[in-house]
Formats: sequence, C-alpha cells, structure tokens
Amino acid sequence: MPLQNRVDPFGRLHAVAARGAWMGNRGCLHNDRREIVSQRWTTKLWLICQTEFKGYRRELMRPRRYTELFFPDEATALAAGHRPCAECRRADYRRFRDAFVMGNGLAAPLKAADLDRHLHLARTAPKPRRDARGLPDGAMFAAGERAWLKAAGAARPWSFTGYGPPQALPSAPVAVLTPLPTVNALAAGYACQVGRA
Repeated sequence: MPLQNRVDPFGRLHAVAARGAWMGNRGCLHNDRREIVSQRWTTKLWLICQTEFKGYRRELMRPRRYTELFFPDEATALAAGHRPCAECRRADYRRFRDAFVMGNGLAAPLKAADLDRHLHLARTAPKPRRDARGLPDGAMFAAGERAWLKAAGAARPWSFTGYGPPQALPSAPVAVLTPLPTVNALAAGYACQVGRA
C-alpha cells in the first residue's frame, strides 16, 4: 500500500503508486503508524530536494521526524508552495532566490527565512484569479476541479503520471495555484523542471 505522501498542485497529499522526481517536506505530518494526521504544515520551511544526495538513505516517515513528500515534477512542487533546497540544490536555490527578488521587487540579498515568510503568506492567502494567458510558463492554475500547467502558450492537464496534450487556454479568469511570488519569479526567468507529457 503506498504511503500518503505524494503531493498534487493544490498541495494535497495522496496515496498513489507514482514515483516522485523530487522530494520535499513541510515538517512532521504523520503519526507513529506512518499515517498522515495533518494535511497542512508544522514549519514554514517547505523545500524541494533531490531524491538522491551524497548517498543518504532514509527510512520514510520515521516516528517524530519530518514527513518525506514526493512531487512528480518541480512545477507541481512550486504550485504546492515549495521552493528549492539551499543545501542539495544550491545552484537552483540561488537562481530561484535571485528571480524571486527581481520578480517581486525586493531588496537583495534576501535571506532564506525572509523568502519562506513571503511564500508562507502567499500559501495561506486565498487563491487569486487571473487571466491564464498572462501567466508565465511553469505556472499552474485550476479550471474546474482540475489542475493545469501553462506551457508554450497552451494549457496542459496535470496528473500524477504526466501531462495531457496541449489545449487552448481558458478565456475566463482562473484560480492561480502557484503562489504569486513564485509566479513572479517564473516571470523573472526562473525555469523550472516540468515532467513528461
């Protein structure tokens, strides 16, 4: 039985067999039986990490440790409100931080704690509605109950196993899933990893 630690673009946790391209966390969300007891968070530090780093091996969901979460791609992780880890993804973290500063008109240098504070405020705010045509590539939005990726001027339907074929972008405003500060970082040049079609 898969653990309930696969994350969708809405930030919800699921028990599905699909493997993750990235790992992350938002604190300890499970009990001693490896059952999810909170869908939210216990820390404002929401990371996107490599699944392999320096040969570390982890037992998933150890008691009283952080809950290892998995994302099918970086676009999904960013939509859920996470950001690149400054340890295992140092270069990506710096690229993200610099684009975050530029895109949001912030003063550099920006400390990681300040970046996390900005992201946490956006994660906990209501989802803004915007014209999907104005979103940068890599941003995700909801139309109906489904999550979509903006890519190359089209909308790609999301699933744990990949993206569907491109479709026309909606003409009506959509709920933007990717936090707006991250949308601004994407618009300022941060290129995120996107999973297969």
